[in-house]
Amino acid sequence: MESKNPYLEPGQSPGGAANSSSTAPAGETSSPARAAAPTVVVRSSVLPMICMFVLCAMMGIALIFSLGFNIYSAAAYSQYFQTDADMFETFHSGEEFASKKIAIINVSGVMLESDGYAKAQIDRVREDRSVKAVVLRIDSPGGAVTAADYLYHHLVLLRDERKIPIVVSMGSVAASGGYYVAMAASEDERVIFCEPTGITGSIGVIIPRYDVSELMKQYNVKSDAIVSHEHKEMGSWTKEMSAEERRILQGQVDLLFNRFKDIIREGRPQLANDEEALNQVATGEVFTGLRAKELMLVDEVGFIEDAIDRAAELGNLGDNYRVVQYETTPTLADALMGSVEAQQHPLNAKNLMEMTTPRAYYLYSWLPGLVLE
Repeated sequence: MESKNPYLEPGQSPGGAANSSSTAPAGETSSPARAAAPTVVVRSSVLPMICMFVLCAMMGIALIFSLGFNIYSAAAYSQYFQTDADMFETFHSGEEFASKKIAIINVSGVMLESDGYAKAQIDRVREDRSVKAVVLRIDSPGGAVTAADYLYHHLVLLRDERKIPIVVSMGSVAASGGYYVAMAASEDERVIFCEPTGITGSIGVIIPRYDVSELMKQYNVKSDAIVSHEHKEMGSWTKEMSAEERRILQGQVDLLFNRFKDIIREGRPQLANDEEALNQVATGEVFTGLRAKELMLVDEVGFIEDAIDRAAELGNLGDNYRVVQYETTPTLADALMGSVEAQQHPLNAKNLMEMTTPRAYYLYSWLPGLVLE
């Protein structure tokens, strides 16, 4: 059966000549050179190709415009994924893709070392220009005087140099040195929030000391330290404290206590002009959030969400911001259970040395020598 070729014009033979019964004139033979050239008809449309080209061009222009328009946002958001050897940034709340940030700086646990996790967070915020406000989250009973003062100093520098608001959110406890650090809050209204059941206050100084001299006598143990001066052994557990030693140490405590009150006067104008009210709260006593507000130690009773809202308000951020916080990267030593247990044991060498050092503390505790870091 003869198959039909759909690409042939009507009347055209497969060879390309018209389908006719006529033959070449007599005496002439058919020649390839004289044969009619084949005609090929291609059925195609140019319109879909044009539409596709226009569509691709429009998509390319839109992509370039979008990248250019959001270049700042993309650069800022890349910080969300940025990591370093010590800590990394994590999303807390808010608009996940917003370019402007509110950073949560966490101060938790007993403050014994100045240049630690809290300081690293401060440095990270200082370098990140997309951070427009800070929430200082405090859950600490305080610690060594120098550690608390060091953090306070660098928080004030961050606040003043970056010109960004700092709003305090007190957790379960923000006492003594924890309250000291809170005084770095911005000089605005409603900047210190304390949870209703949180504990704050404990304004005072303590140099912990234990006298085991009588116990040593029972076991016939004597202290035989060789010192350059009698005051070199001042505060030792192994002997009774003389009146002169007590006078010297009490003088140190008084100086540090006066500095504490000066810091409060700077951070709480309500108490700066009311010496009687300041003396009423500077007794070492602790207060719940509700009572602390009555005593003007805090501005508001609220949770961290309330502090975040206030930080956004002071930073003029509207609703378009994301809240971030920082986590540390575990080290290889931390991954070894034995090492972690050794560091946390209350009688390891480091903690024993801390216990025997006559150090001043802004600390809410009756047994500070045994508190772990």
